[in-house]
Amino acid sequence: MVLNYIWIAFFVIAFVIALIKLIFLGDTGVFPAIMDSTFSTAKTAFEISLGLTGVLSLWLGVMKIGEKGGVVNFLARLLGPLFAKLFPEIPKNHPVVGNIFMNLSANMLGLDNAATPLGLKAMEGLQEINPKKDTASNSMIMFLVLNTSGLTLIPVSILVYRAQQNAAQPTDVFLPILLATFVSTLVGIIVTSLYQRINLLNRTIFLALGGISVFLAAMAWGFHQLSSAEVEILSTNIANILLFLIIMAFLLAGIRKKVNVYEAFVEGAKGGFDTAIRIIPYLIAMLVGIGVFRASGAMDWLIDGLKWLIGLTGCDAEWAGAMPTALMKPLSGSGARGMMVDAMTTYGADSFVGRLSCIFQGSTDTTFYILAVYFGSVGIRHTRHAVTCGLLADLAGIIAAIGVCYLFFT
Repeated sequence: MVLNYIWIAFFVIAFVIALIKLIFLGDTGVFPAIMDSTFSTAKTAFEISLGLTGVLSLWLGVMKIGEKGGVVNFLARLLGPLFAKLFPEIPKNHPVVGNIFMNLSANMLGLDNAATPLGLKAMEGLQEINPKKDTASNSMIMFLVLNTSGLTLIPVSILVYRAQQNAAQPTDVFLPILLATFVSTLVGIIVTSLYQRINLLNRTIFLALGGISVFLAAMAWGFHQLSSAEVEILSTNIANILLFLIIMAFLLAGIRKKVNVYEAFVEGAKGGFDTAIRIIPYLIAMLVGIGVFRASGAMDWLIDGLKWLIGLTGCDAEWAGAMPTALMKPLSGSGARGMMVDAMTTYGADSFVGRLSCIFQGSTDTTFYILAVYFGSVGIRHTRHAVTCGLLADLAGIIAAIGVCYLFFT
């Protein structure tokens, strides 16, 4: 429903601004430009979707090997002691624990198709032990904040879109996204724990979150000591090495489990074509709406307004061009994806704005959509502090994304 209103708003605002330009400024070219944009953006969306097929099939095939090879289960066991402290209401060895682990592990591996049904199953299990059936429990809220904070280890779709937009090094945003999404998740955990009075100084929680924070802070400090050229070379090489190691690890996990890795790869890769075809109408709808919005001049007015407000503070305003992606992300994943593609198309995939849009896209998830779907599936009407914690995690991800982008790309 929210996406419906947003899409309509693109056209209504574009029409109003175009009329203003035509009547008061005598701009006779604004409506032809709007109509040209509908054709060009529809063509672009179709070409992007078809171009996704190959790389998307590759990664979905690799993910399927990892899934059958037990990588998801391994992550679940690895995170077990930490999650036991973050979900103290859940009885020990309750079946819902497995669904929570599987959902979060699948999200971290970018297995969206597997993550959603596992998440809905987890919500059903959490509702069974929820004493107030119309009110979100602490465990439900913590679970959803971990989902909305968008912790992802392998941002496959973003790397694919960057490749489609002819980025020189599509993987150069891999480490920045990892840093930004961790900050979002960390803040989400801290804020939710404060609301729920979970002891953050507990040995397991402190060592897990503190250890990862120190490691990533040291990484950020190390990159800060390098020149921009050295940062780009080093981060790109590290990202590519890590991604290749992940592929090798998944293959070895499959071999260890005596999985027919070739057949598993083919099975997963088949989904790449289906996924690419399935997103065509959504991508066309969003890119046409955004194209009309931009052709009318509304996008320029919005960005110029943001730059003016930021300029009043004396701060650099270059990042304002990527803010439409950040503002859209809590509302709609497809809308934010359209904004990201639009930013790369307009400014260039390797521009500061293009890269920052990708980091915004990867640093958080669709907060309102996730809350609506997951809570709606079990009839929760009183969400308590879920929205507040989710949005604070989103804000932390946005701020971290801006800082990380300046660290790596300026």
